[in-house]
Amino acid sequence: MEENLKEKLFNTQKDGWETVGEEEKSKIFHLANDYMKFLNVAKTEREFIKQTEKLIQENGYIDINEKKELQAGDKVYFNNRGKSMYIAIIGEESIEEGMHIIGSHVDSPRLDLKPNPLYEDTGLAYFKTHYYGGIKKYQWTTIPLSIHGVIVKPNGEKIEVCIGEEETDPIFTITDLLPHLAQEQMEKKLKNGIDGEDLSLLVGSIPYALEKGPDKVKLNILSILNQKYGIVEADLTSSELELVPAFRARTLGFDGSMVAAYGQDDKVCAYTSIAAMMTLTQVKHTAICILSDKEEIGSMGNTGMESHMFDYFVSELLNRLGANRPNLLDKVFCYSKMLSSDVDAGFDPLYASVSDKLNAGFIGKGISLNKYTGSKGKSGASDANAEYVAWIRNVLEKNNIRYQVAELGKVDIGGGGTIAYILANKGVDVIDCGVPVLSMHAPYEVTSKFDIYSAYKTYQAFWKE
Repeated sequence: MEENLKEKLFNTQKDGWETVGEEEKSKIFHLANDYMKFLNVAKTEREFIKQTEKLIQENGYIDINEKKELQAGDKVYFNNRGKSMYIAIIGEESIEEGMHIIGSHVDSPRLDLKPNPLYEDTGLAYFKTHYYGGIKKYQWTTIPLSIHGVIVKPNGEKIEVCIGEEETDPIFTITDLLPHLAQEQMEKKLKNGIDGEDLSLLVGSIPYALEKGPDKVKLNILSILNQKYGIVEADLTSSELELVPAFRARTLGFDGSMVAAYGQDDKVCAYTSIAAMMTLTQVKHTAICILSDKEEIGSMGNTGMESHMFDYFVSELLNRLGANRPNLLDKVFCYSKMLSSDVDAGFDPLYASVSDKLNAGFIGKGISLNKYTGSKGKSGASDANAEYVAWIRNVLEKNNIRYQVAELGKVDIGGGGTIAYILANKGVDVIDCGVPVLSMHAPYEVTSKFDIYSAYKTYQAFWKE
């Protein structure tokens, strides 16, 4: 009797794998395989948007600039400078009733090349870098790195670069000090063990044979780049070249239950939201998928969520629906619901002291809801209201989706943020809803395949409401 009462009253979190049969397990593994394939060709925000545009066009989505009028069932998108994207299915209900929005970000912590990156020192050629987002700098040394991005010439010619992903490509690395000579380095605090200015990428060592004097190795590197891409050194000043780990996304564990990959914050939520949207035909409320940029550095810039580009996209929806009028945009936002689909910190038993076990997100136990993020006294958080949390719980429970409600670590230990507050400031009801991750922001992050599938089902169910 007491056991039945506990089962009825306690909020017991079961391991998700214990709740699935073989048929559903097969679906989980299939989705994870598709996800890993996508990640391997979409490591940067530009690549993610490029692959997404290809996928959604194959599924009938049309650039909104090609549509003068819209009606229920129409599928449109807007590509914002190749680095962020907004995707929509027009709902059967009037858009004045509000939209159902899911928003992820597709940028990830990395190293960017400085505007003038190339230099030579004692016969070795290097690229200088500036790290992007919150990283532990020591994690980026002595690992294989690849170079991704674009170089744009003054005449507008754009050259796409991807070096280090194919087996026949060279890779690059950042060297570190050997332990035999590292006594002083080892005495430093961990955060100061590697200085930001020392994150220089080793790119070559052969001097240009026909040249005398200094910088012969630098000249040889420029000669190679000129032959391959037709560029000169000055063209690097108008480039966006990013260094990312050359690791492939792989299955992790003897049981194949996890995914190890770079950039799962937040591409795991971005991919599952896209995959869920591709299964939809008719929706009651207009469904919106946001793929934003610059979240890791504050969502600033015209491809970040702080810009007015998303407002512009929604205004264009209203224009093409023939519904627009003064203040309607504000009304639509105030009646809208959103999942800020960003990852959560997965509980790691090796570092248990930073987490409150009662309020942590565990990998393998389903989607993680964060009512608030922020730091210290919830600073910077939007803090979803109880009514909206209950509404989300109802969606999850009636669709038999495993979920957990968590927060990011113990009080005053640290904190973080997402794009949730930006949409909340417009009047949208928002809650963070994503996949728990181990080793977040590291070059190789870990997620559970069960949680990935739970995210996919969550986003599908939310849009169907």
